[in-house]
Amino acid sequence: MLSETIADTILSMITIDKTYSAGDKLPNETLLAKELHVSRTTLREAIRILITYGALEIQRGRGTFVTDRAFQVKPDLGPLANVSTHLKDLYEMRLIFEPEAAYWAALRGTDAEIEHIVEYGRKVDATAALVPELLVKREYRFHLAISQATHNEYMKALFPVLYQAIFNGVSVTSKYDKAILENIVNHQTILEFIEERNGDGARIAMKMHILHAMKMLNLK
Repeated sequence: MLSETIADTILSMITIDKTYSAGDKLPNETLLAKELHVSRTTLREAIRILITYGALEIQRGRGTFVTDRAFQVKPDLGPLANVSTHLKDLYEMRLIFEPEAAYWAALRGTDAEIEHIVEYGRKVDATAALVPELLVKREYRFHLAISQATHNEYMKALFPVLYQAIFNGVSVTSKYDKAILENIVNHQTILEFIEERNGDGARIAMKMHILHAMKMLNLK
């Protein structure tokens, strides 16, 4: 459901992007719905989901606020989430995981989810590359949107574990102009296949994207 995807997006804005902290008030319904490119009805349902999990709370007469529990909502993945591992190992996991995620996203994603993938993918551009922190956030949003569009609960739950690999990769490769340009071209290719709902093409494009990153980082 789109409302679940938007709930995940809002939660990532809180826990990953640090757009909001515990105690912060969310923007009014109209502004937030416009920012997320969804209807107010979908946004209300997403907020209701986060309220159920305790990540948000409504204070009568004041608005909707972020709670401390927002940072505890994601599933506890146990030892796997705390493993200290080599960057090469993490990228190998991306190579196993993300091409298949792109495949299923292209086939299963709703029209609205595909629009979100395209929107976030296009924001990973040369302008963002000039600000590594911004590039990391946009890269994360892009890959998160793909994992959500798979409609596979395990893929959605495992994605945060792989964020460390994405973060490290973008932080390092952003120092190299060639890597930045390849990254942008690769994203556009992935987007084209996903927009066309070509699962096989999206899978291959994502695989090439990760292999290029591994090559630039001397991980092969």
